[in-house]
Amino acid sequence: MVKTLARLLPKDYCYMLLCTLIFSSMLEANYSYSDYRDYPFTETEFKLEKISDGLNYPWGMTFLDDTHLLITEKDGALLKVNVDTGDKTSITHSIQSIRFGGGGASDQGGLLDVYAHTADGYIYFTYSHDLKKTASQKQKERHSSSAIARGRLVNNRIVDLETLLIATPSQKGKKHYGSRILIKDNFLYAGFGERDLGMIAQDPRKHPGSIVRINLDGTIPSDNPSSTTRPNWLPEVYQIGVRNSQGIALSPHDNEVYFSNHGPRGGDFVGVVKHSGNYGWKKIAWGGTEYSGFRIGTVPFSSEFEMPLITWVPSIGIGTIQFYKGNIFPDWEGDMLVSGLSGRCLIRLAFVDGRIASEEVIFKNKIGRIRDFEIDAAGNIFLISDDGSSGLWRLTK
Repeated sequence: MVKTLARLLPKDYCYMLLCTLIFSSMLEANYSYSDYRDYPFTETEFKLEKISDGLNYPWGMTFLDDTHLLITEKDGALLKVNVDTGDKTSITHSIQSIRFGGGGASDQGGLLDVYAHTADGYIYFTYSHDLKKTASQKQKERHSSSAIARGRLVNNRIVDLETLLIATPSQKGKKHYGSRILIKDNFLYAGFGERDLGMIAQDPRKHPGSIVRINLDGTIPSDNPSSTTRPNWLPEVYQIGVRNSQGIALSPHDNEVYFSNHGPRGGDFVGVVKHSGNYGWKKIAWGGTEYSGFRIGTVPFSSEFEMPLITWVPSIGIGTIQFYKGNIFPDWEGDMLVSGLSGRCLIRLAFVDGRIASEEVIFKNKIGRIRDFEIDAAGNIFLISDDGSSGLWRLTK
């Protein structure tokens, strides 16, 4: 192979390519994939109780106060749920979302994440924005894009709704929208999926396959990559090389933003969001393959790209991540909790000195495909599953 390359390519390029392949092979040899099937079950005692039912494929949730959660559903419904009584109240809104599919768990898009920011009184949303057909597009498929909006909750209605960002370019595909929201230091971070287009995630002039970072009013932070190290990047793009991020959390250990990335067949991972960073999709796949089994890229990892903190093979179908804080489970303080969709599990990653020291399964196959969870001030964990007859569960002592 090297002799063939030497005839076709400049000598210096061949040398650099060979060094990259060797170093990438060393990375793979020294990197151990994590297999959640080998994790022990927790010895911590807990109880899991259903506190509300009748949810239809819920996707995201956020606490409004100590007793009320705001929950999104894929089909566009928005509900306020009392966690003490289980009572639900419908919230009216005009968010222009669209959900694709036949009405099952495999459907993608719709009304996605929701984040209540008490400091400014706004509710922030991510969703798949419906770009309706015009008369000149009658023969074309409807296009859509990942999008971010915000509004205020007044008398069970979202008012003052404004769109902050619609990903460009729009796509006719129906997959991989992302996305979760985090606000840190008055900057909003969100993951935009690569819309099942693979290598688009390597193009920083396009939003799909990136982590975006904007000011809370949708304007651009002055220290984003486009204004500092990457003048050719889109202004909102903070990191590239992401397949489909569905979790994001602020670490109490290093104050960094962590994110989850939903891999293909294998290759789910957790990583740190990096200014101007690139996690490599679809040049690499972190140990994952196409669903058909075909390999993606020449190596699973490369020194050219950022390295994940942990990678799962096989997939857990990674969703939400959060660092635990509360008095209910004091031994979990500062540890990361991870939800699994295909794994139908809740996992605990124990942190010591800011690094993962051990892993365990808290529970598995009890409530279905775990889509999202929230932790209240006391440390109770509230969970929703990706199901047409889902409910809201509380994990407590």
